[in-house]
Amino acid sequence: MLDNINNFIWLIASALIIFSGLYFSFSLRGVQFRLGKMYKSLFSDKNSKGIKPYQTLMMVLAGRIGVGSIAGVALAIHLGGLGAIFWMWVTAFIGASNSFVETVLGIIYKEKDENHIYKGGPSYYMKKGLNNKFLGGLYAIIVIFSYVGGFLSIQSNTITKSINEIVTVPPAVVGIIISVTTSFIIFGGIKRIANVAGKIVPFMTVGYVSIAVYICITNIGTIPFILESIVQEAFHFQSFTGGVLGTIIIGIQRGIFSNEAGLGTGAIASSSVETKDSLSQGYLQMIGVYITTLLICTSTAIIILTSPYKSLVLTDVNGIEITQFAFSYHLNDIGNYLVFLSIILFSFSTILTGYYDGESSLKYFFTNIPKRYLLYLKCSTVMILFLGCMISSTTLWAFVDILVAFEAIINIYAIFSLRKDVESRMNSSKKLASKKYNV
Repeated sequence: MLDNINNFIWLIASALIIFSGLYFSFSLRGVQFRLGKMYKSLFSDKNSKGIKPYQTLMMVLAGRIGVGSIAGVALAIHLGGLGAIFWMWVTAFIGASNSFVETVLGIIYKEKDENHIYKGGPSYYMKKGLNNKFLGGLYAIIVIFSYVGGFLSIQSNTITKSINEIVTVPPAVVGIIISVTTSFIIFGGIKRIANVAGKIVPFMTVGYVSIAVYICITNIGTIPFILESIVQEAFHFQSFTGGVLGTIIIGIQRGIFSNEAGLGTGAIASSSVETKDSLSQGYLQMIGVYITTLLICTSTAIIILTSPYKSLVLTDVNGIEITQFAFSYHLNDIGNYLVFLSIILFSFSTILTGYYDGESSLKYFFTNIPKRYLLYLKCSTVMILFLGCMISSTTLWAFVDILVAFEAIINIYAIFSLRKDVESRMNSSKKLASKKYNV
């Protein structure tokens, strides 16, 4: 039943995400291909006293580069075949324009909380832009349940499975360690989360991609065949409904799960920045989409596809088992430790950003949120991380997938309804640049 609901909702969500992505690609004149603007945005507002644009990129990347980039990619290959990777790539390019729009709207409609730190995201541009408090509240509730209740559970569940590939450890012990470590950071507030993300993300990204590059070099002869097979299977019309259509949906689903373009959640963290330059922040956050899908997810795919992963017989599939097998195949015993380290870093960084998304969504309901409510959320987060170590992977993925699809549907409706706000800013920027050039 969960699978049927999941497939139906994701069919709708996928269609909306692709439609809006294509619309914004044309209306904003290929905004996702302006690499020069993206590069310049990395160095904007360096003297800001608050949370800097670079830090928000690291926070958003911390949320995006989670188990969706390791276990999720493996799951996409397991369920949808090689062709799912191609549709993940397509989703990144089309979805990047959605990411730009939701980030710009997040900056336009952000507001300050009781600690004078900016908060924003879809709930806020639904409330202030659409004048629809109910829809904003519904989105906030879904984020709290899907991120704090679901995403964080998947992170701790994946860490547990990864550890037990190396040494048998009771799930409860793993849960206690994860919960205690996380509590030290989330009880320190958003600035501590931003600082930790800024230190973890660059290290784990460069390290993971370096491993993939090494495996590509040692298997260079098979890479052209793998790339060819990915493209061919993406259009394999053996059975449209069960073949290519299923592959497309799975590819889009896993692509969105990893880069979050179109979900609106990336706009939550990016709205905390001090800058008022919404376009620059929009360009910056598109970099995160490309890093997540084109670098990290592709790295995972190459590592898996250059191994005999089809020989595995699996039940209650999380996805991490496939990736861990591939690492061990290529790197022997050290592979288990490397993938375990990657999972720890990727999952832990996602836990921090996932919690922040939940906190920001809870604050939506209060002008000045009582401190006890934040304490309840933090304690609930710690408990959920503990319980996530012992829940079925299949149930977790199905639960989160359905909620994420609802997030996408609501957010796409909002950003498309507010498209004029972004388009007018782009036009104003273009006129200003043209006037400056003429002078």
